[in-house]
Amino acid sequence: MSKSSAHNNFLPPQALQAMQALGADLALARKRRKQSLREWAARMGVSVRTVQRMEQGDPGVGMGIYALALWLMGRSSALSQLALPELDMAALDQDIALALQRGQKRKAFA
Repeated sequence: MSKSSAHNNFLPPQALQAMQALGADLALARKRRKQSLREWAARMGVSVRTVQRMEQGDPGVGMGIYALALWLMGRSSALSQLALPELDMAALDQDIALALQRGQKRKAFA
């Protein structure tokens, strides 16, 4: 049975879809390597059910499990790229809007 946490009830549909897509991609990567669920579970130190839940994109599976699967694929460095500040467009847009507001205020006082 899947673990449930209250925070999983607040997961936006887009985030859940992204997790499910990641899980499906991990499952495909495992299958392309011709490795069984049991093999990955043993290498990751988890149960077969946990690997199955991960491959289904279950948000109750810990991030460390996803990181281990990425490591098994040789893609663990991709994880550190996900939240790079220079790629955070929402924060950059916010910074630009704030700078523009400051510029408008300075013009008004000049």
